[in-house]
Amino acid sequence: MRTLNCKGKILDIREPVIMGIINVNDDSFFPGSRMTAIDAIVQRAGMMVDSGAAILDLGGASTRPGAQDIGAKEEIRRVIPAIRAIHEAYPDAIISVDTFHVPVAEKAIAEGASLINDISGGDIDPEMPYLALQHKCPYIIMHMQGRPPTMQVDPRYDDVLAEVLDYFIAKSEKMRSIGLADIIFDPGFGFGKTLEHNYTLLNNMQVFRILEKPVLAGLSRKGMLWRPLHASPEEVLPATIAVNLLALQKGASILRVHDVKENMQLLKTFKLIKQHESN
Repeated sequence: MRTLNCKGKILDIREPVIMGIINVNDDSFFPGSRMTAIDAIVQRAGMMVDSGAAILDLGGASTRPGAQDIGAKEEIRRVIPAIRAIHEAYPDAIISVDTFHVPVAEKAIAEGASLINDISGGDIDPEMPYLALQHKCPYIIMHMQGRPPTMQVDPRYDDVLAEVLDYFIAKSEKMRSIGLADIIFDPGFGFGKTLEHNYTLLNNMQVFRILEKPVLAGLSRKGMLWRPLHASPEEVLPATIAVNLLALQKGASILRVHDVKENMQLLKTFKLIKQHESN
């Protein structure tokens, strides 16, 4: 797949792109990504667009391990004014709504969002793929074992790579059956996975190429980085750059990140490496 049709806006993914994270809440695991004031949110969005972000991903609810579902009504109250304001300020920006609630996604699309990022892949609300199809929005399908409140309580797999791949194959067949072509797969680093599971998936991401769909890598400042380093989310930007480079080498099409400027530098350097690798 070379392009994604985002409600008529064409996103070229022949080369990898950056998705910038804006958390419209006060509970996400990385404090630097939390914002609630509309002016600050629009300013952050502008900085990300100016730095080269191809997509802005807005979420009104935290999905960190242990987070509770705040419900669609509260999510709407938080995220819809932010999406409206960003769309007014940057009408050409591709805005993604990070939600598993159909009412939230529906209102977000009405206010300017053109991509749906669903951590449940439609498992929580099976109507979500049909909403994406109806509005011609690309649909991000993430793998998650369990749900955020309990997903990190003893996650287990017989073969994590095979099970995630099988999940994506089944989802691909389902999306094909309803006519939804523009889908993106996200292995779900940190969502019902141990440290070993996460690094097994990262080191074998090239396997997902057989799906012939874009793959998103959401590794930015996650616990798989800061916990083994005895650090904090604020301290692991260099580690984030390191794993994002590996993800690019393994075929990731989208990097979902908190730090757009720094990861754009990584992306440009990666492209230079690729341009000169045969010399």
